Amino acid sequence: MKRSLLLALSLAAFLAAVAAPARHIARAQAPSSDVDRSSANTQGAGRKYADRLDPFLARAMRDDNIPGLAVGVVEDGQLVYSRGLGVMKLGDPSHPVTQETLFHMASITKPFVATAVMQLVEQGKVDLDAPVIKCVPYFQLADPRYKTITVRQMLTHTSGMPDVDNYFWDKPEYDDGSLERYVRSLADKRLRWEPGSKFAYSNMAFEVLGDLVAKVSGTTFENYVQNNILKPLKMTSSTLLLKDADASKIAAGHTSGADGQVKTIAHYPYNRAHTPSSNLESNVVDMARWIMVNLDHGQLDGRTILKRSTHELMWTPAAEVGRGAHVGISWFLEENKGESFVTHSGGDDGFLTDLILMPKRKIGVVIMTNCDRVKLRPISSAALRTALGWDENGKSGI
Repeated sequence: MKRSLLLALSLAAFLAAVAAPARHIARAQAPSSDVDRSSANTQGAGRKYADRLDPFLARAMRDDNIPGLAVGVVEDGQLVYSRGLGVMKLGDPSHPVTQETLFHMASITKPFVATAVMQLVEQGKVDLDAPVIKCVPYFQLADPRYKTITVRQMLTHTSGMPDVDNYFWDKPEYDDGSLERYVRSLADKRLRWEPGSKFAYSNMAFEVLGDLVAKVSGTTFENYVQNNILKPLKMTSSTLLLKDADASKIAAGHTSGADGQVKTIAHYPYNRAHTPSSNLESNVVDMARWIMVNLDHGQLDGRTILKRSTHELMWTPAAEVGRGAHVGISWFLEENKGESFVTHSGGDDGFLTDLILMPKRKIGVVIMTNCDRVKLRPISSAALRTALGWDENGKSGI
């Protein structure tokens, strides 16, 4: 199961919700004692988030029966608000969610794929407008037009490729050859339409892009991202390899049935055949650094992972996705009431995630939950209303 497409296409509706009244923020109960505040700045910018979001999150946890939730807000290069609520696994109160808890980030992995590809473009090793088969010669579909699919088209979800229909979380592959085997298995898949003609979200295309990174760089996709993105950014707890994550900090995934009862999922969503579309493990602290480097167009702490011009290209509209929203190179883009939003969301069995950037204001929000039946958008909307200075009636207080 993957919800990232629906989340991406609901961007415009989400932004409309940001402007809508927030009817229950003021009436929410005070946060319970199981809230992690270890890195929250309760002065200045951090105070406004604490005053408004703490009670909202407490109520959301209770009303939506959320096992665990982590929220981080970055303003002007600082993590000004950080909260962990609930537990890593239902029924185990001894392991509360904190800012260090690792969540499966699902499709928020994709901008990391795109960043890796764009690094190789900068090095002259990849041509955005060259056919993918130039770098991955064994890539093949059951449609001769596959030979014309370009790297740019895959990065912008305009390749015409279909989506993954089964991630086989119950039959995971762990070896270095998993991703190439998956790409080689696509020979019987058919294109949905002419490459480059229109948008259609494709996790499958991003698996191919991850394999392209591996083949061009001469190492595994996971190692490339670790050495060229995560390590330079000091995202020290994050990894694409589940075996390298701190097992004591990994949140369990949860879901709920028709009866509304929340339960732990049967199979953790991990399979190296689908690492590029899904497998990042990260937490609030590390994702705050990811927000910072993107808000500063590829630079952080004196390190540059992308040239500014390259990063700006990633945020340039490439195709319309509906309701006035666009996709760039992996990122989703919208202009609304004078505000610019750059987003990506994720959803796999047991987990939902949301990442929202407001470049003009140097603000970013990341939200992670270990349940796939959570209403995440109201939480994102509340965070953005607070950032924008809007009151409960959606009116600007800026």
